[in-house]
Amino acid sequence: MGIHREGRTWLIISFILWVSVTTTLYLLDAPILVMAIMSGLLGVIFLILLQFFRVPHRIPKVGDDFILCPADGKVVVIEKTFEPEYLKEDVIQISVFMSPFNVHKNWYPVSGEVEYYQYHPGKYLVAWHPKSSTENERSTTVIRRKDGKKILVRQIAGILARKICCYVKPKSQVNQGDELGFIKFGSRVDIFLPLDAEIKVQLNELVRGSQTILAILKQ
Repeated sequence: MGIHREGRTWLIISFILWVSVTTTLYLLDAPILVMAIMSGLLGVIFLILLQFFRVPHRIPKVGDDFILCPADGKVVVIEKTFEPEYLKEDVIQISVFMSPFNVHKNWYPVSGEVEYYQYHPGKYLVAWHPKSSTENERSTTVIRRKDGKKILVRQIAGILARKICCYVKPKSQVNQGDELGFIKFGSRVDIFLPLDAEIKVQLNELVRGSQTILAILKQ
């Protein structure tokens, strides 16, 4: 278990604030109750940030036919839809909602070449809102596998998430299970698959990034 680089500054500031406020109250001879409440509150905030930015050590379940889950969370959408931004065709959409208590690192679901990447500023609707996929702040990444099949992954900011971190480099080769990015404070990841993909998860199922197999692609 480690701490993600996106959280180090937050944790340092939170820890310094916690220690500084506690020390100041002590030096000012503040009432014990006041000092306990303030120190306890700042300590809880530090611990919340610590668990949010945690990064577990995982060995990805790789396979040429597998579509790995790109995020921890709960499956909130499995449906046929039209993807208008890049694929421009009917696909199967699977959406994974990440609560503030989930690990927020994102993983590549397949290996291949990054054919397309685009960041979109937008709103901050709740992540499970149907329009969040097209109206919220988001980033879109398309990976073209060696067999030519294209998998689209969309990171979506939620009502609490205010920053999407995506480490994609267009035209680069990526490996299944490598880090794609990180989303801060509650969010959602959509993945768009070919219609003939064999879906291996169900609605409301709890899934784990780089561990759960979302689907199997037919050759």
